[in-house]
Amino acid sequence: MSSVIETLAGIVGAAHVLRGEDASGYEQDWRRRAQGRALCVVRPGSTQEVAAVVQACAAARVAIVPQGGNTGLVAGSVPDGTSTQVVLSLRRMAAVRAVDPHNMTITVEAGCILQTLQETADAAGFLFPLSLGAEGSCTIGGNLATNAGGTQVVRYGNARELCLGVEVVTAQGQVWDGLAGLRKDNTGYDLRDLIVGSEGTLGIITAATLRLYPKPAAQLTAWAAVPSLEDANRLLGLAHQQLAAGLTGFELMNQFALGLVDRHYPQLRVPMWREQPWCVLLEISDHESEAHARGLFERLLETAFEQGIVADAIVAESIKQAHDLWHIRESITLAQVEEGFNIKHDISIPVSRIPDFVRAADAALTQAVPGVRFVNFGHLGDGNLHYNIQAPAEGDSRAFVQQHEEQITGIVYDTVSAFGGSISAEHGIGELKRHKLPLHKSPVALDLMRAVKTAFDPLDILNPGRVLAPQG
Repeated sequence: MSSVIETLAGIVGAAHVLRGEDASGYEQDWRRRAQGRALCVVRPGSTQEVAAVVQACAAARVAIVPQGGNTGLVAGSVPDGTSTQVVLSLRRMAAVRAVDPHNMTITVEAGCILQTLQETADAAGFLFPLSLGAEGSCTIGGNLATNAGGTQVVRYGNARELCLGVEVVTAQGQVWDGLAGLRKDNTGYDLRDLIVGSEGTLGIITAATLRLYPKPAAQLTAWAAVPSLEDANRLLGLAHQQLAAGLTGFELMNQFALGLVDRHYPQLRVPMWREQPWCVLLEISDHESEAHARGLFERLLETAFEQGIVADAIVAESIKQAHDLWHIRESITLAQVEEGFNIKHDISIPVSRIPDFVRAADAALTQAVPGVRFVNFGHLGDGNLHYNIQAPAEGDSRAFVQQHEEQITGIVYDTVSAFGGSISAEHGIGELKRHKLPLHKSPVALDLMRAVKTAFDPLDILNPGRVLAPQG
């Protein structure tokens, strides 16, 4: 293996091949659920260097683990514990290559931080709508590799819908330049859509061309308390009718989730959380004016009050107040950490079936594991729930997770399947969910996925053991 490390140092420079303590930050996932040990971490500075690294690893039959900002939630971007895998970090490749105002696109390298991309688009007079809690540290390559979602999917779609082209290094070390940025290209199989969401198992994204949108004249945020999940769904339907494409965010939070934020971050002053079992955060983007947007919101909420859908509501009066409301929503995950160890599920359900799913899952878990607490929040507008289970208030939360995680996750996933849902909405499969995939994906679909993997990566050197079980 020393000869491989020497070869890699010759490609990227010795300063960019990390080992031992220098590599430790790349070997543990963000949630601290997985701790690996790499042969080395290599940090190429160009697409040509990535290609050369892959060629060298392929020749030596050394596995590669591509890594962006390492903010993933399914342990899909850290090495195993064998000290035989090379972590290929794209963080040095962070350049904005071009902004094309007429084509309304931006081309960036894979290591570009999402927030940097947003700010660059804004400075050019455009909006790049992908927005995540980790946007200050996640990279666009990782966002595309996992087909990230976020808070504005209801209007703009997942990362896949925002991507018009990719530059990819294949498992053989060849470079495919698909960055043209075309909105129409019917010349065979859509390789871009195969690469996006493949979690680094089919190719290494080195750059991407992404859609830009006109900046709205105004964005407004409202917070509403609703008596039931059915009422939240009715409010969503009403918002679609009255706001149409202006509806850009529709977030759901249950009372317990907001109570955790209130307990651990009282300075955030969570509104209305004691009054009703659910609260909803809505966002509208308007291309006329703030007055027009406010009028639309007020008419929507007036209708919702008349129909008994909403018990109480506020419309943010300033940008700061809107940011404060979103900060509450984004602090739920941090409040869970403060409360103790918990079991996370990133699931999607047809929006119409979410109330019945939650009732069924809550009842099954309460019967199986008395005392569990439900932290239920997420993107109701696109059917994506973060259906998390907090340990009982008394007792050792770490021991609870160790003892009950497999049982609880099995119940949740079985209920998801019964309601026609997916066990991964926006986080991916990675390593953590790989053993569950065959239980909830059809054998035909799995066979097709394995055929695609074999065609793209016959040596199984790109992120092996992620998404699909290792070949052989």
